[in-house]
Amino acid sequence: MKNLYLPKTKYTLEVNFDVKKRIFEMTGASYPENAMEFFQPIFDYIQSYITKIRKPINLNLKINYLNTSSTKCLIDILEMLDQHNNDFGNVTINWYYDKDDEDIQEMGEDLLEDFDLPINLISY
Repeated sequence: MKNLYLPKTKYTLEVNFDVKKRIFEMTGASYPENAMEFFQPIFDYIQSYITKIRKPINLNLKINYLNTSSTKCLIDILEMLDQHNNDFGNVTINWYYDKDDEDIQEMGEDLLEDFDLPINLISY
């Protein structure tokens, strides 16, 4: 399975999924006109990884803004990882936030409290 890399644009996150290291990262802001169009390759990749690889995943989220439709897509990703964690274990979420950005900290807390995933809130 190949890595997935989507470069950061003015409206979308940088996505870097490294299969060998089992580290998935999403960085930046997301407010594309069509969030599903942007996130569909990510959904497909994670589903393929879960089906074929069945190994631990570390997801690093270094997000500074998500619009509503992107937030919904992130919730869908977390649901996929929550199911993978329940089936095979070893999913860790690291939510990075600027120590002065309470909105992003609260977004991380709010999004992640609904899942049974191991979650680390990390300020920088």
